[in-house]
Amino acid sequence: MKNSALLIFATILFSNNINAQLKPVKYADGNQTLNGLSIKAAKKSSQNPGILLLPAWLGIDNASKGIAENLSKIGYHVFIADIYGEGNYPKNTSEAGKQAGFYKTNYEAYQKRINAALQELIKSGANADNIVVIGYCFGGTGVLEAARGHLNVKGVASFHGGLGKDSSRPATPITAKVLICHGADDPFVSKEEVAAFQQEMRDSKADWQMIYYADSVHSFTNPEAGSDNSKGAAYNPVAAKRSFEHLKLFLDEVLKK
Repeated sequence: MKNSALLIFATILFSNNINAQLKPVKYADGNQTLNGLSIKAAKKSSQNPGILLLPAWLGIDNASKGIAENLSKIGYHVFIADIYGEGNYPKNTSEAGKQAGFYKTNYEAYQKRINAALQELIKSGANADNIVVIGYCFGGTGVLEAARGHLNVKGVASFHGGLGKDSSRPATPITAKVLICHGADDPFVSKEEVAAFQQEMRDSKADWQMIYYADSVHSFTNPEAGSDNSKGAAYNPVAAKRSFEHLKLFLDEVLKK
């Protein structure tokens, strides 16, 4: 009897470990092959909440993988999107800037690529009506495009992301709740861009919040960003921890578990 109980426990533990591993997923947007990563929630829920994660401008990295794994542990299905696709992965920051710049300018293509990943998250088991999109740096810009493009998501959360859009684009109603986690000393997002974004949120009648983190610049959630704020991008462990806690509060509010 004791051996049977241990066997059952070991089977459950093994099953949970299998489910809570990042798995490669090949999908497509038109003729473009994409390579995302999927991880199931470590614990079952009848609501199957899902999180679509949009990585920074260099593409899927260790930081995004670590965040996906942590979110899986607390009960979320997660899919990390591949925005660029095979044959287009940047080799350095210069190439990343060009690639990201294309999608920032061609925002409809960005929205379409995000939606392709969203469908893969749903295929993986997430409830199509119980999803939040989160993003970092370039991905933080992407979550705002998901909101502006009226994708079927309950909320979006941006971490040290670009906030601007072309001023010629009209502000349309935004129904997804919006969380912005922003480095108070981020040199890549001007005061004018912040002001324009906040006005857009007001004009869009959005339910939004913006949290500033002291002594934080760009990439403050990424342990591989170094520690020198003078470079404009650096890791801040205090801000990283606080922003993840703020994300969890946001998810608890927006998603059903």
